[in-house]
Amino acid sequence: MFKRRIQERAKEIAPFLQYDGDPYLVINEGKLFWILDAYTTSNRFPYAKPYGNINYMRNSVKVVVDAYEGTVNLFLVDPSDPFALTYDAIFPGLFKPLEEMPAGLLEHLRYPEVFLHTQARIYADFHMQDPVVFYNKEDLWNIPNEKYAGATQAMEPYYTILQLPGKEGPEFVLILPFTPGTRDNMIAWMAGRCDWENYGELLVYEFPKDKVIYGPMQIETRIDQNTLISQQLSLWDQKGSRVIRGNLLVLPVGDSILYVEPVFLEADQSELPELARVIVGFHEKVVMEPTLEEALISLFGSREPSKPEETGTQPGTPGAEPGDPVAPPATIPELAAKAQALFEQAREKMQQGDWAGYGKVLDELEKALQDLNR
Repeated sequence: MFKRRIQERAKEIAPFLQYDGDPYLVINEGKLFWILDAYTTSNRFPYAKPYGNINYMRNSVKVVVDAYEGTVNLFLVDPSDPFALTYDAIFPGLFKPLEEMPAGLLEHLRYPEVFLHTQARIYADFHMQDPVVFYNKEDLWNIPNEKYAGATQAMEPYYTILQLPGKEGPEFVLILPFTPGTRDNMIAWMAGRCDWENYGELLVYEFPKDKVIYGPMQIETRIDQNTLISQQLSLWDQKGSRVIRGNLLVLPVGDSILYVEPVFLEADQSELPELARVIVGFHEKVVMEPTLEEALISLFGSREPSKPEETGTQPGTPGAEPGDPVAPPATIPELAAKAQALFEQAREKMQQGDWAGYGKVLDELEKALQDLNR
């Protein structure tokens, strides 16, 4: 009755665990539950590099709190963790086996942002396999910076739904890009897989070193160097209003990278920012328009479908019989309008907490973006 905050409640039960600062609410079988990530940590693990005040960290426990009556259950998701096993031996019955977690809750587990960010910081050094290269620090990586609300900050991991290279079908992942130690171009990106059948798996995709892929700060610089965009932002950022450039999203689409950054306007007398523009970058081109749809049209151009006499072929679909109705190919404005509509649907699904519907809509959005890319 007294410890009603999620982190405070969990810490009262198991104070020897470290807790994530971002519990999230889910629905299962018509009931609301809070899910909180818990970590086993130490600063005395042998032969481990310190990071801050720890040198050992595992996301071994998931805390589930009934949002109505407050029951707390701690599930052991990593039975190979020696620290968690020791705590379990000291306090028998404190941790429940993962097999006892309802299947509906398993589908809501996600890779923690803090955990992936910590792993990325360490991997930026330890991805080097050659001892000489590692000793000379010849191939250090960094977490890229981005501009947010007028300040430069380190990029944070972000959740998205996409089809990973070489994988079948879209999945819910947490991703974070890397840049080389002394340059701003993008060298790789890390993905933490969240769908339960692959939960906890980390993947790293490296870009060819002979090919320049723009990093987040290079796109931010291109935005600043675009006279039309910078003039408009400076005009808005006057007395009475404030321009907030949101988090830059780096989205792998097919074999290319699409960059999307929202721009918000906030009045001095109000703390309710409103979406004013959407900036989209692709290769060397950066555009800013009122909506994602208009930005995609501006970026990829407006192209009408080719006429049969221009190509020497008749329009149709594979396997179509003569006389069957033929659907004309989608134009770029149509695809952009479709992408905008799907974007709005995805936002509605997210606000409603319908993550299954959110995933399906984002799958369609990715296909529309791939069509635009082609």
